[in-house]
Amino acid sequence: MSKPYTLQELLIIAVAKEIRDHENVVLGVGLPTTAGALAKALYAPHATLFMESGIVDFEPLVPLNHIADAHACRGFSYATDLYSAFTMTYRGFVDVCFLGVGQVDKYGNVNTTVIGDYYNPTLRLPGSGGAPSFLSYAKRTVLTMLGGSFADRLDYLTSPGYLDGGDSRDRSGLFPKGSGPSMVLTTKGVFRFDPVTKEIYLAQIHPRVRVEDVKKDVPWELKIAEDLSETPPPKDEEIDFIRRFAPNMVMGRELMLELTVANMNRKRAS
Repeated sequence: MSKPYTLQELLIIAVAKEIRDHENVVLGVGLPTTAGALAKALYAPHATLFMESGIVDFEPLVPLNHIADAHACRGFSYATDLYSAFTMTYRGFVDVCFLGVGQVDKYGNVNTTVIGDYYNPTLRLPGSGGAPSFLSYAKRTVLTMLGGSFADRLDYLTSPGYLDGGDSRDRSGLFPKGSGPSMVLTTKGVFRFDPVTKEIYLAQIHPRVRVEDVKKDVPWELKIAEDLSETPPPKDEEIDFIRRFAPNMVMGRELMLELTVANMNRKRAS
């Protein structure tokens, strides 16, 4: 039996397993960096990790503070500029990238701009950044939606998924053909896309979550995989790596603060 684990650890591992050996991988700040470090350590030792800023083939040491955080690396093969990093994406050299989303629709189109009316929003999101380029030109994109929502119609289209479904993405001229989102990860399950219709479906459900709980979050008739499975529990070596690499990510700020204060008090007492 494996160690007790947190939901955050389960999500990190699910993302890490989307990275294949020898792939070129664009990582952002937060969960993707931890997932990339885990994949590099346990599943895909020959994957090439790079940051949006142009730091290429880096060895993660600690989680990134920003997209050009060379201090978070043990080393890297070379550094280029932001423009060249995007040029690599436009030319089809990026195999997989990871994007956080605020809203996603049934065809994987993404909103990271605004919730509600653009000029009188309920919530202003971080904006597009490099998301439109990466989702348009990376061969695969993993979408993480840990605090957002599914929408029948997006409040704002920031980045293109499969547009209207079917072959509409390929007909639009986006390169390379066959590219697009491959997975949407939420706190309740793993969603993938039908190879023909490109409509999203529930492929995997997290432990202690019911299908009915997932359906409540989706404003259309959600399709369910015939071979729906449960997300497997983490292995001990996966849990140990995550807790060494990013303890504050899985323990929570309040617990980390409590442990830090307790450690300071012990030092003073000694």
